[in-house]
Amino acid sequence: MLPPMPADGNQGRHPGIHARQAPDRPAVVMAGTAQTLTYAEFEAASLRIARLFRSRGLTAGKRVAIMLGNEAAFLPLVWAAQRAGLRYTPVSPELTVGEALHIIRDCRAEVLVAGAAAVTTAAALPAERLPAVRARFAVGVAALAPGWEDLDAEACAIGDGPLDDECEGDCLVYSSGTTGRPKGVKRPLTLAPLGTGPDGAGPFLDSVGVHSGSVLLVTAPLWHSAALTWALSALRRGATVVAIERFSPAVALHALERYGITHSQWVPTMFARLLKAAQSDRPRWRFPAHQAAVHGAGPCAVGVKREMLVWWGPIVWELYSCTEGIGATLIGPDDWMAHPGSVGRAVLGRVVIRDDDGDEVPSGAVGNIWFADGYPYAYENDPAKTKAARNPLGETTVGDIGYVDAGGYLYLTGRKAHTVVSGGVNIYPREIEDCIMSHRDVADVAVLGLPDTDLGERLVAVVEEAQGDGEVRGDLNASVLAHCRDRLARFKVPREVLVVDRLPRDGAGKIARARIAALMRAGPGAGVR
Repeated sequence: MLPPMPADGNQGRHPGIHARQAPDRPAVVMAGTAQTLTYAEFEAASLRIARLFRSRGLTAGKRVAIMLGNEAAFLPLVWAAQRAGLRYTPVSPELTVGEALHIIRDCRAEVLVAGAAAVTTAAALPAERLPAVRARFAVGVAALAPGWEDLDAEACAIGDGPLDDECEGDCLVYSSGTTGRPKGVKRPLTLAPLGTGPDGAGPFLDSVGVHSGSVLLVTAPLWHSAALTWALSALRRGATVVAIERFSPAVALHALERYGITHSQWVPTMFARLLKAAQSDRPRWRFPAHQAAVHGAGPCAVGVKREMLVWWGPIVWELYSCTEGIGATLIGPDDWMAHPGSVGRAVLGRVVIRDDDGDEVPSGAVGNIWFADGYPYAYENDPAKTKAARNPLGETTVGDIGYVDAGGYLYLTGRKAHTVVSGGVNIYPREIEDCIMSHRDVADVAVLGLPDTDLGERLVAVVEEAQGDGEVRGDLNASVLAHCRDRLARFKVPREVLVVDRLPRDGAGKIARARIAALMRAGPGAGVR
């Protein structure tokens, strides 16, 4: 049973308001199984878990680590931590024991929660290396390891009732670590009244029209900052969140059709895979309820974006932002057609392009992307890294490179850490990757620089071959090189192409460049042919 509505319960936005106004409205639906939590069920579950956290000493400001895959329990669990004023850290269940150990130690979690997808790794975490963890809870796991408690059973034993001291917490999300060890992004914790924020994705959801009647498809892992932030902001608005357990083109297309999706969230590699999977029957897939498909978390090749606009119509939006929240740009379909390749104009913060000496460059000149007037943050336990991301003017950067045209539209060319210096010339891999992605037999690609005694670095393209129709088309390596020579300046053409069985990406769809470099060093035994 839901507790009485507090006198100030209509202040702000949160799922509890919708649980009282529309208790039977679906809050969370799992796309594969159709398992559904109504808003009443979502509210009751999150309250029980929040009360359990309090009973184990997690007062406002304390830390909890959540290690679940995309499952129905994820969002009520996160909302329980949010309404209890906690800092909560989502941990990918795909991590190794060592990787998970680093994050759980670094975020100073006092409680650890693991789901079925992660319980093997979580159970292998050495207790002596986690002295701060006072309780471990398992969700949806029949056989618990020693020292683990059943979250549902313990929460039900606590019983229903209000949480008298509820207030807004916040996520402490760790970056994906594609170029190094993940780092925690910590924002100020206000402990404000429930319903008054943080609503991180709110302005973007409002821009594309998400409201209480909307149905949002989340295609990425919920432990990823963008997917989690969008899902929570949608729930604050009373929308239904449909989450895909694990992405595949077939599952995504059926979810769009089956659940009457109005809004959806993607990463560009998903678009590429959708296009290739539905190449022969795109007219069969029609989604009349679909109003906006928003993509981000990585660069999208111009050719891929154009194909998606032809297929789905003018509903494809692009959001450029980052876990740190230093700023954001947004571009709609009409604007993009007039400025192809742009990620839009600033909707959070102000974009400034500077050279390596810190001087602002004119429009059209490539330089380091800085944002002014974004959200404040710090890297957890790393003041040196926090300081290095700021300049004396208070602007912040995450190391991206690009330029702004005369109309204020931002274009990305890559990341500073990914820039290849070959023969003394700066080469930005994104342009080359976009070119290679237009090859009909390429499913995915990453372009990197490898040490070279003559050039300093040589360009290498690592290519994942598309699943074909059985037709033999010859040597993909030679075909990709010829494709590049026809479309790129000579110095931008890779010196070699390596074909891999599967291009390594993290669960959020971002290219894991450090793993790719290791794969290339390992040679044929690692899947290179």
